[in-house]
Amino acid sequence: MSKLYFRYGAMNSGKTTLLLQVAHNYEERGFKVLVLKPIIDTKGEDEIVSRIGISRKVDYLIEKDFLISNLNLENIACILVDESQFLTDTQVMDLWRITKEKNIPVICYGLKIMFNSKMFPGSKRLMELSDCLEEIITICKCGKRAKFNVRYVNDKLEKEGSEVVIDGTKNVRYESLCGVCFNKEFYKE
Repeated sequence: MSKLYFRYGAMNSGKTTLLLQVAHNYEERGFKVLVLKPIIDTKGEDEIVSRIGISRKVDYLIEKDFLISNLNLENIACILVDESQFLTDTQVMDLWRITKEKNIPVICYGLKIMFNSKMFPGSKRLMELSDCLEEIITICKCGKRAKFNVRYVNDKLEKEGSEVVIDGTKNVRYESLCGVCFNKEFYKE
């Protein structure tokens, strides 16, 4: 039986690059993949864009109430979802059911926690339902394992605000930090 995978990590851990590599590996061997991302992720518009400069057009942009099981899944060897933290509970359940009913593996890539150290709702549901959880490691500015993300707008740290603010837009940037650096940065006076 196929599995639902959740591969998560802090910003700049290479999640999108790994997704693109997995898609390439399947396609190089003649298998068809379905590459998706939530429409709320406007970075790259209808493309998945990696920070190292590679990109790929998505097969489908997922709207908030759309179920992936409504797509034609015939001859699909694997479903790959980028920015999966933006999925709804219902969409995550739909993906899990696809693995069990259609026997198609689904690999989701995304952030686990927001800039304020709280878990994204989509990531929480993925943590609950996924058959395999895999953390993708990146490092903090101090060299330790980064787990947290902080958000800066106009170079000012944000402690509150919208769950969804895409980096690279409106002077927004994110930084991956370890627990010690996050604590110093987020809770400094």
